[in-house]
Formats: sequence, C-alpha cells, structure tokens
Amino acid sequence: MPEDRNQLVIDRLIHEPARLLIITHLAAVKEADFIYLLRMTGLTKGNLSTHLTKLEEGGYVEITKTFEGKMPRTIAKLTKGGRAALKSYAEAMRDLLP
Repeated sequence: MPEDRNQLVIDRLIHEPARLLIITHLAAVKEADFIYLLRMTGLTKGNLSTHLTKLEEGGYVEITKTFEGKMPRTIAKLTKGGRAALKSYAEAMRDLLP
C-alpha cells in the first residue's frame, strides 16, 4: 500500500455503497438468493438486479438462475476474486482511516 494517501487506489466497483452492502452480505454466506438480498439490503428489485449485474461483469459475483417448481430463482455467490477484492478494499480502508 502506498505511503502517500493521495496515491491510495480504491476499487470503485466495490466502493459504491449498494454494491459494498451486497458484497459484505455475500461474504458472510455460501450463497444467497435474490429475495434474501432484497431483504438484507433494502434495495429495490431493479437496483439490486443492476448492481448484481455490475458485480458479475466485474467477476466478483457469480449468478445462477434456476427454477423452483415454476418459480424462477436467482442465486448469487461471491467468487474468489470477489473475496480477494473485498479483502483488499477493507485493507485499503484500514490504511486510509486514522
């Protein structure tokens, strides 16, 4: 980590509050379905879906779509890269804060 705080690089994909909230919830579980994440984050369906897509595109979250009977089910799981990115982000924040 750079000594000069002006050189601190923050992962903007994780730094966005809604995505940070999603990632921290996913870090605490093996996987989570869409409804669980809706309840835990308080986001709207559209916002949650958009942020999950961005996290998936960044390689931080793996999304699996299945059916339970006739009901669609979306499962999100933090990838190894996502866990590593969250760890790096947390370290950067610790270095930044007094």
